[in-house]
Amino acid sequence: MTGTAPGTDTPLRVALVGYGLAGSVFHAPLIAAAEGLVLDTVVTSNPERREQARAEFPGVRFAATPDELWPRADELDLIVIASPNKTHVPLATTALKAGLPVVVDKPIAGTAAEARSLAALAEERGLLLSVFQNRRWDNDFLTLRKLLAEGELGDTWRFESRFERWRPQPKGGWRESGDPEEIGGLLYDLGSHLVDQALVLFGPAASVYAESDIRRPGAQTDDDTFIALTHTSGVRSHLHASATAAQLGPRFRVLGSRAGYVKYGLDPQEAALRAGERPGRGWGTEPEPLWGRVGAGESPLTGGGHPVPTLRGDYPAYYAAIAKALREGGPNPVTAHEAAAALDVLEAARRSAREGVAVAL
Repeated sequence: MTGTAPGTDTPLRVALVGYGLAGSVFHAPLIAAAEGLVLDTVVTSNPERREQARAEFPGVRFAATPDELWPRADELDLIVIASPNKTHVPLATTALKAGLPVVVDKPIAGTAAEARSLAALAEERGLLLSVFQNRRWDNDFLTLRKLLAEGELGDTWRFESRFERWRPQPKGGWRESGDPEEIGGLLYDLGSHLVDQALVLFGPAASVYAESDIRRPGAQTDDDTFIALTHTSGVRSHLHASATAAQLGPRFRVLGSRAGYVKYGLDPQEAALRAGERPGRGWGTEPEPLWGRVGAGESPLTGGGHPVPTLRGDYPAYYAAIAKALREGGPNPVTAHEAAAALDVLEAARRSAREGVAVAL
């Protein structure tokens, strides 16, 4: 599927809706770094955020609300939705009906049914609809995919994956709101990444069990969540998302019939983007002391196994793929149907945690 791309030498004009954390730290810099894309318009009514965007992207245009975009849809080639979760479905629907391809930050919707409805609308209109799952391009995830493809671990038995933080005081804001309409909480935030990665690596889930707690005083929504998946392939995934981890576990611990892979620490790209660094030479690289280790019967913390060089993280690859999809009809890097499959799991996890039962898919 393609959009309304102008001539091949003309950059595709992107409107970015929202300039909070997602818009300013992730989307805007990565759009600007992608060959063939240009950040044309930022939608925000916040004066400070406008000044921030203008300082980094001179010449960018502004709109106070998304409604200002639709009358000039023919001046744009892509809408990127990085606004609060509850706005994703209505904004994506309006953009698609206006004839514009769309990228939506995760989660695309609150339910799998809504995601599939959006997918059907995009297919009906012949438009690209993609979901921003940047952590498919984390350095550790790319390294693990390579190890699995090369058979280094043998048959995978268990996949442990963690996004753990120590944030004993809630920050507030919509992400931590208890209002169901906000689609907040860690299950739909970090859980969206954890589940997506597990499904990419090991295929569909057959059953889901979850535990979800509100640990911090004053917190309104889940801040400590565990999800166990049994994949149809037989692999078991144990996924942890927590803001209350006083001691952090390994990012990955993957156990196979031949060896295991243990990796500590987070991909450096988010921290680099937050610090104002931009993709370029040396982007996404990690120093040797942080490499994961592969071995059997030994502890990596005491030097067991052998270090495995971590591949470069590559968030810029997502928008490079978007540009290619719009220009040349290349593959959609993350489809709405894939996002809907992850939402099937998240909905089952929410039910499992609430009822204390395993849920079959």
